Amino acid sequence: MNIVLGVCGSVAAYRACDLARDLMRAGHTVRVCLTDSAAEFVSPALFEALTGHPCLSDVFEEPERGRMAHIDWARSADLILIVPATANTINKIANGIGDDMLTTIALASTAPLLAAPAMNPTMYQEDTVQASLKALDAKGVSLIEPSTGDVACGENGQGKLASNSEIFAAAQAILSRRGSLAGKTVLITSGPTQEPIDDVRYITNRSSGKMGAALAKAAHWAGAKVVFISGPTNTPLPTFAAGTRVRTTQEMHDSAVSAVQNADIVIAAAAVADYRPAQKVDGKIRRTEGNLNLELAPNPDVIKAVVAAKPEVLAIAFAAEPDDSFETAIAKMKKKGVRGIAVNDVSRPDAGFEVDTNELTLLLDNGSHVKSGHQSKLGCAVWLIDEIAKLV
Repeated sequence: MNIVLGVCGSVAAYRACDLARDLMRAGHTVRVCLTDSAAEFVSPALFEALTGHPCLSDVFEEPERGRMAHIDWARSADLILIVPATANTINKIANGIGDDMLTTIALASTAPLLAAPAMNPTMYQEDTVQASLKALDAKGVSLIEPSTGDVACGENGQGKLASNSEIFAAAQAILSRRGSLAGKTVLITSGPTQEPIDDVRYITNRSSGKMGAALAKAAHWAGAKVVFISGPTNTPLPTFAAGTRVRTTQEMHDSAVSAVQNADIVIAAAAVADYRPAQKVDGKIRRTEGNLNLELAPNPDVIKAVVAAKPEVLAIAFAAEPDDSFETAIAKMKKKGVRGIAVNDVSRPDAGFEVDTNELTLLLDNGSHVKSGHQSKLGCAVWLIDEIAKLV
């Protein structure tokens, strides 16, 4: 695979030398692009000696006459890897600015982009930088969060470049999964739903939508066209997907049943409400003495309806269970007619709702099961997409 390794002006720039060699040992071709500031920390000649390829920094450099280097490198790349990624470069790419060789290559390429930020902790938490990181995430860029500890300036906080082993593993994961779902359309439902009681209150659950968003990114990396239906969350709709925002379970049902007609795969990661108030009250229910009785009516079963609308679709449901027992999940899989069900134990503090980590067990209709192991939700998503690709 061809990797463009972008190196920005950070004290951590020296770490990119070892990373380049690690990637080459894994059989990849690595070509390095330095920003002007990076060249103050590490020499282009060093990377040329390590990789055996010219190192670019000036946007007007043309190692091969008659070929536009920034377009040539962008087209041939299987992965754009930016390590370390500074606030300056992050903000530029997020806002579509291409004023040097690295940002121009990044903007001109359709390859996956993986960036590992490294900077002063205060800079990392600055509002504009955080907004840019969120914008990149929404575009499908993979970000490896910096670790927490002492940084070069003497401060302590989140800003240290992630370990080379973590960056290497993320790059390998992306490269090994390119194209496994090429030509397929994947419909993903995500997040909670809200069932209004009155104009002020509603019934909902603790789903953050993080797992669904991670699945959308993993499916996109695998080459699929992604259709993403999300309930109300703080996570922005991914710009690389055909996204729809809904509120109620009925809205989720209607959107999913319509969208499944063009889908090959459905992943029902949304935590939809099983019941809704039988009658929504206009205005606001006022406090009175005594009890308030709320009558609930059943909501439509979204994934069951989706499978009924297109029986040949490969459907995977999710089950949030309060323990590690699979009996309920197996019964749910049979009732809904899905090929498999991803189970997570939401009683654990390090898995399930509102956290960035998870552990899934995929139960299949043939009686087999596989486990993801405890890892980030993005890691779980990549794992699950891998398992689904085996079923296609």
